[in-house]
Amino acid sequence: MKAMNEPGVSSKMDRALISDSVATSIGAIFGTSNVTTYVESAAGIGAGGRTGLTSVVTAIMFILTVPLLSLASAVPAQATASALIIVGVMMAGSFRDINWPELSEAIPCFFTAIFMCVFYSISTGIAFGFITYLLVLLIQKVTKQKTEHKASPILIGASILFILELILRAVF
Repeated sequence: MKAMNEPGVSSKMDRALISDSVATSIGAIFGTSNVTTYVESAAGIGAGGRTGLTSVVTAIMFILTVPLLSLASAVPAQATASALIIVGVMMAGSFRDINWPELSEAIPCFFTAIFMCVFYSISTGIAFGFITYLLVLLIQKVTKQKTEHKASPILIGASILFILELILRAVF
């Protein structure tokens, strides 16, 4: 085992994160949202998969379905609506874990969920969640409210990029 200060992959977690990022990049080429890689990993683990073989089998199955994409597009949206309702109900179960009295957490979570529904896009909902989280932190700072949360440079950078992306999407 490598020492913690050595560069490179040093743990199973590092390998999992690297494979997840590679899968996200490849998925982006095919037009999937970057969140789906995590969801697929979580679904595999939830179904009992504990090794990388689960991900390999899932990847092979997805590759085998590529020729069927045109057939899948023939299925009307009404046929998949019931499955989406069930997924939505299961996702709504996570709302109980939100710290609702803490407004710096509750407001961005609320807007994330609302904008996912309004725009039919998980990534757009996440973008608005980042933006509203930054706005809440800025408002708390201006009004001198005490908060344990800080606006990190990554949060600021991601929010700016999301704002630019939303503007470009509106213009073009």
